[in-house]
Amino acid sequence: MSLKLLLVIAFAAVVVSLFSGLFFLIRDQGKTHRTVNSLFFRVAFSALIIVILLYGFYTGELTPHLP
Repeated sequence: MSLKLLLVIAFAAVVVSLFSGLFFLIRDQGKTHRTVNSLFFRVAFSALIIVILLYGFYTGELTPHLP
């Protein structure tokens, strides 16, 4: 699987987690832990994105394009 595709999937998971946290915050009004769980998953997916980027730069599969 390409690292770029994996990055796109992880970024989409961050966005879905962001909006699910907003939905749970409005719907539950702080009575459950679903908002906290959504925040945990959002942080975990963001950390995964950083790890994928570091791995891609280390292996040379991802390269920065400077002007």
